[in-house]
Amino acid sequence: MKNKRILKKLTEENKKEVKDSIKSTETKEQEEIEVLMDCIIYENKEALSELAK
Repeated sequence: MKNKRILKKLTEENKKEVKDSIKSTETKEQEEIEVLMDCIIYENKEALSELAK
């Protein structure tokens, strides 16, 4: 019985670790996308200004 409780606790902890890892990965990917978008905007600032006219 004690082993089942330990296993259940480990399983819950593993789920939390996996969720945290996924969230961290998603956050990192979002930050990378934002950096890329900033670079694209910076490199195309003149063209974007012309299009805005």
